[in-house]
Amino acid sequence: MTISNGAKGQRGITLIGLLFWGVVIAFLAVVGMKVVPTVLEYFTVQKTVNTIAQTNPATVAAAKAEFDRIKSVEYSILLDSSDLIVTKENEKVVIEFAYQREIHIGGPAYLVMKYEGRSR
Repeated sequence: MTISNGAKGQRGITLIGLLFWGVVIAFLAVVGMKVVPTVLEYFTVQKTVNTIAQTNPATVAAAKAEFDRIKSVEYSILLDSSDLIVTKENEKVVIEFAYQREIHIGGPAYLVMKYEGRSR
């Protein structure tokens, strides 16, 4: 008795294919684990800036002091208050920021993430 596969043939993934996709998925997971903290920092800074702008501080120094106070509690913020640009538009405080984070991928390779934002 002979067993025939017919026209379909064998299906599946080879060992080389499995290793290739394993390496690709592992690389993407490592890069993702390095990028996610910087994205979370951006959202925290954006939320902090919006909160400060809503309180409408009287001076630039008061806005920066409030940012430093919140930063002392929120350890995920690496941005300094000196990096903030505080202005007034139509009697409303507007706070802007821009910064970048370098993420070391391996060897001479870096991923540069540029973030910028503005209070609402």
